[in-house]
Amino acid sequence: MSRRNIPSIDRLLQETEHWEYPREALKDALRTACQQVREADAGAAGVLDIARRILEDKFRPPLQRVINATGVILHTNLGRAPLSGRAKAAVMAAADYCNLEYDLRTGQRGPRGGQIEGLLCTLTGAEAAVVVNNGAAAMLLTVETLARGREVVVSRGELIEIGGGFRLPEVLAQSGAKLVEVGTTNKTYVKDYEAAIGPSTGLLLKSHQSNFRMVGFTHDVSCRDLVELGARHNVPVAMDLGSGLLMEFGDEPTVPQIVKSGVGLVVFSGDKLLGGPQAGIIVGRKALVDPCRKHPLMRALRCDKLTLAALEGTLQEYLYEEGRWATDLVPVLGMLTTDPSALRQWADQVATWMKEWFIDQASVEVRAAESEAGGGSLPGRTLPTYCIVIRPLKASVAAWEQRLRMGEPVLICRVQDDALWLDVRTIPTGQEEVLARAIGKLLPA
Repeated sequence: MSRRNIPSIDRLLQETEHWEYPREALKDALRTACQQVREADAGAAGVLDIARRILEDKFRPPLQRVINATGVILHTNLGRAPLSGRAKAAVMAAADYCNLEYDLRTGQRGPRGGQIEGLLCTLTGAEAAVVVNNGAAAMLLTVETLARGREVVVSRGELIEIGGGFRLPEVLAQSGAKLVEVGTTNKTYVKDYEAAIGPSTGLLLKSHQSNFRMVGFTHDVSCRDLVELGARHNVPVAMDLGSGLLMEFGDEPTVPQIVKSGVGLVVFSGDKLLGGPQAGIIVGRKALVDPCRKHPLMRALRCDKLTLAALEGTLQEYLYEEGRWATDLVPVLGMLTTDPSALRQWADQVATWMKEWFIDQASVEVRAAESEAGGGSLPGRTLPTYCIVIRPLKASVAAWEQRLRMGEPVLICRVQDDALWLDVRTIPTGQEEVLARAIGKLLPA
């Protein structure tokens, strides 16, 4: 293509002077667009379209709100637990100057996260609590404090790997503790732990199988039995509970249940079944929690003000304000417990207007399906749900999925059986307007 067929950068800048982008970024985008047109031997008319796409990609916020239509409630790639209304308000308040470490009653410096520790003790029955920035950090701090240079006894069947490839043995190794494996992969007894206890034993550690299930010819040791063993030998017991459920849900153990069993320290995450922000929470006996709080490593692992605000707001939802239950206030709990009949009604309502919109562009139907908790929680357990199934008639499914994924607002859904599946369990009622804007991107201009 002749260079004369492509307008000059100055001419293009005049045509785009109404574009709301920094001038230097605009010039760079126009130069890149011109080069692409030359290399493709394409028409000069496409320069501005290319430049606009370059600028939109460059200035698109890296983190955007997403409509989660996958049916995976704690979707790790989508940020796990969505925050409650009170948690969001708390984050907004903390975004300005706030009394993070300032006691308003005395006018003196106060403890960071003191209110949260009180809430955690109230909700779990523990004597004390401390919060760090994630679950792995909480486990590292626990072992570092109680067993550095000593032995940690763990069942072979509980040497778990958590998300991102982080393995419990590797986390323990960073603490300077020595791992002692007992039992077999599928069976461990009290006698196995007892045989491993010696002068160098610093901790008996139990890990809940929160991200997998072992079935068949199996046996493990209960918390109460392990606590009794630890008491006889004067060795503390800690448990990595993983998901951190506060309310009863099926046969999943709750934090209050484990605390009541006598376990000295219970470690769990904030952004899983608790329904809050990413955080690592340690609750238990004061004599064991206080050394964790005072450990020098705590400085490196502590949470920032926004995380603490979101966690405090989440925990406050569990206090059942004005007769409303946490399942009404914490989104994760609401999605876990929504009755399938209500989901069917919601799916039918949405599908009705979608059918009117698409007419001859796509077929729309409601189908029964299965949701899952995700985020390494409730493994092997699915939840009955309903999906709105959209099957394009004049376009490819891949093209429509991309338009939803790259649109504003962003919508992420399942793709199966050559159709788009929108699971309504993770699309709460009340999002009709935002959902309509996302789906509207599929309609012809």
